[in-house]
Amino acid sequence: MQESSLEKPDWLKIRPPKTDKFQYVRNIINELGLNTICTSSKCPNYFECWDGGTVTFMILGNVCTRHCRFCSVIHGKRGEKVDPTEPERLAEAVKRLGLNYAVITSVSRDDLDDHGSQHYVDCIKTIRSSLPGVRIEVVIPDFGGRADLLLKVINAGPDVITHNLETVESLTPVIRDRRAGYYKSLDLLKNVKRFEPGIVTKSSVLLGLGENIEEIKETIKHLHESRVNILTMGQYLKPGKDCYPVQTYVSPDVFQSLKDFADSLDFSYVASGPFVRSSYRSAGYFFEEVLRKGIRGM
Repeated sequence: MQESSLEKPDWLKIRPPKTDKFQYVRNIINELGLNTICTSSKCPNYFECWDGGTVTFMILGNVCTRHCRFCSVIHGKRGEKVDPTEPERLAEAVKRLGLNYAVITSVSRDDLDDHGSQHYVDCIKTIRSSLPGVRIEVVIPDFGGRADLLLKVINAGPDVITHNLETVESLTPVIRDRRAGYYKSLDLLKNVKRFEPGIVTKSSVLLGLGENIEEIKETIKHLHESRVNILTMGQYLKPGKDCYPVQTYVSPDVFQSLKDFADSLDFSYVASGPFVRSSYRSAGYFFEEVLRKGIRGM
């Protein structure tokens, strides 16, 4: 699909960092040899997040074995060698940054027998043992649809499990890798609650890929039926020249309307706006909203 001659609206201006905190975060990430989804995916919020002292770590290397058209992370048939020291370096970064809420995502690792699930477990347990007061959110791939691998991660005891649906059903074969699936992702989210109802679940949808309003509402309903607690919706912004073209810039008013619709379904929390992403201000969602109000939408 050819990119239309869309001009970015005023509400999509990115603000540069304002304090020395940004450089401090970058220095720690570089010193400890860690990857972040913030930089690997060219997230538009990473200046703001790092300036505020927060970061989303990306484990299992910097090469993804899937090729989703909305994502600029490097992809290949095989990922990088799994580094057994990464959990300790990750915990050290969480400690140095003074985080009370750690967000961990990863590349997909279809080349590994366990899809990287044990490494997730090792990272969770290492942070838990050295920093027991830290809340942990893991943003996980689908692990090839294997419920046994999902259960391993659940049993490690994260506070939040996030798996992103990314787009509506009709666009899933176009936007996501062929090994992904709309209902495969919904089934994973359902299985989290089936195995452990007390874990908070979250999912995210990108808008502006060519979906219509009714499709978005249907997707929101499907996520609610899958007992997802937290829903985030944001504007897709093409992160690289080979990525899928933006089809529409969704106005803040439409984002608010969709939030109102989702709120009517009684999710625990809904974040909806042009710059919202899955991990954007995650600690705020969890501490200020979910813990205060309790888990709903179940």
